Amino acid sequence: MDLDTANVKLTDLASCGGCAAKYSAARLEQLLAGFVPVDAENLLVGLGTPDDAAVYRLDEERAIIFTLDFFPPIVDDPADYGAIAATNALNDVFAMGGTPFLALSIAAFPEELPMDMLGQIFAAADETVRSAGALLAGGHTIRDSEPKYGLAVIGSVHPDGIWTKASAQPGDAVYVTKPLGTGLIMTGHKTGSIGTQQLERAVRWMKTLNKDAADVLRSTSVNAVTDITGFGLFGHVREMADRSGVQIRLESERFPAIDGALDLARKGVRTSGDPRNRDFVSRHMTLKGVPETLVALGYDPQTAGGLLVSLPAQKSAVLEAEFGERRLFLRRVGMVEEGSGVVVE
Repeated sequence: MDLDTANVKLTDLASCGGCAAKYSAARLEQLLAGFVPVDAENLLVGLGTPDDAAVYRLDEERAIIFTLDFFPPIVDDPADYGAIAATNALNDVFAMGGTPFLALSIAAFPEELPMDMLGQIFAAADETVRSAGALLAGGHTIRDSEPKYGLAVIGSVHPDGIWTKASAQPGDAVYVTKPLGTGLIMTGHKTGSIGTQQLERAVRWMKTLNKDAADVLRSTSVNAVTDITGFGLFGHVREMADRSGVQIRLESERFPAIDGALDLARKGVRTSGDPRNRDFVSRHMTLKGVPETLVALGYDPQTAGGLLVSLPAQKSAVLEAEFGERRLFLRRVGMVEEGSGVVVE
């Protein structure tokens, strides 16, 4: 028998929602260390240099980007859940410098969930995929007691236009294209610690595709790009520093936060992903007098977060002007230096 939609809270059916449900980065790193990367001339990005998506060259002018991402509900509204999950998956293609063109749904739902609720999830995902310039062409659905939804996405990119997280250079400026704190906000919402306006603001950010930001970046010579998701700002900065063979110095007072996130951090609110991210990053990071509130913001797992961008500092003024002209969010949070690891001041 179908449940009454009005009485169903999707987040009550999930042990952990959004990108906070990601497998431990430290354990994943250990697991993947046992795999031998595929040796194939046309596999441009794979497990040899793990990134936001795999990239395979078709010919001298074309390469395909392939990614998938799914997670349990982070919100109760089914349309918001479908849109956020779709945005999160599509953003992997934008983080690689590409353009998505085809997507398939990955879905797991209890059979008792009302059909109209599932319809709202799929419809919102379809609308988001179309907004990204792609088509939702099918998928696969199984029964599961915990709802899960996401997409497998294929995109295209010129082989010379691929962005990776492994090319940051000393002298680069480091930017983020969305404020931080979605994990804190959603956890605070579950405990009744935030208001409706703060929740709606966080949901709007999670439903915002990185398409427009990526369009601006294509006109600038960026060195390294990734998106900020479940491993938090610190985790993704650590990956960029490690794979680029550099040190990244962050200025904590410049960390942008969604309204309400810092207040929640001061009150001790944390997500289940926070300790996993600390385990992944802490040994590779030096903190210099950083308040715990900002440390918590840096470790906070993001869902459908913004882009983390490293580009030559001399191009900063042009980048900031272009983002400003389009009324897109941008904040410089650090610099790239010789060395290794992450330093936060």
